Amino acid sequence: MNIVIPIKQVPETSNVKMDPETGTMIRDGVESIINPLDLYAIETGIQLKEQYGGKVTVISMGPPSAAKALKEAIAMGCDDGILVSDRKFAGADTWSTAYVLVKTIEKIQDVDLVIAGERATDGDTGQVGPNIASAMDLPLATYVSKIDEIKDNEIIVERLVEEGYEKLQIQLPALLTVVKEISYPRLPTLRGKQRARKMELPVYSVQDLDVEESKLGLKGSPTRVVKIETPKVTRGGKIIKVSDDESLNNAVDELINFLKVKEVI
Repeated sequence: MNIVIPIKQVPETSNVKMDPETGTMIRDGVESIINPLDLYAIETGIQLKEQYGGKVTVISMGPPSAAKALKEAIAMGCDDGILVSDRKFAGADTWSTAYVLVKTIEKIQDVDLVIAGERATDGDTGQVGPNIASAMDLPLATYVSKIDEIKDNEIIVERLVEEGYEKLQIQLPALLTVVKEISYPRLPTLRGKQRARKMELPVYSVQDLDVEESKLGLKGSPTRVVKIETPKVTRGGKIIKVSDDESLNNAVDELINFLKVKEVI
């Protein structure tokens, strides 16, 4: 079984800043890690390889520093990694990102299964996986929480829905986006780290992919961020200090009046 897992580097901090001019995230000076939800996709792919045999390839579109994320995935147990990196990819929205990843997957050839994390914690859209499936005309199952079986070129999965769980039988090749319930990500092993350190990762640029440059990067992204605003906490409160019996009685009276105004009592 030939499995491909697209992963993404995201800022390690929750203090993310946006560029108000371009509407894109400012990543300079921020430590990056593998998108936490992609770790579940990696673990799922490795488990399927261990059970059914085959190969797991991780791919990531990003700056040269994204090679660190790929090597971490290889240290966990993936077989190969491909870095897709070019300045012309910078500023891509979810549609443009999926477009480049599709072209990368097509170069791999004979892919049986694509497994992606439910969403990335920086953009939080959950669009890239379904976009890839749509562009490649692959059957899609989102929010997959369990893989029951793979046989006769079909995969049986359970997906998490609002009413509970839904079981699907899907023809391969297919694409799955997975949720946390599907697995518990393993840690990289010492042997895996040694292997990853020695591995030379191929780097695909615009010249290596059959892409139209008009569909790349910020200029090729149809999504437009019109305005960015930081939400403000408008809640306020009143602090009453109690120092003696008189101030205590006043505080109790104010509390009772407040509760009456709010129709609590």
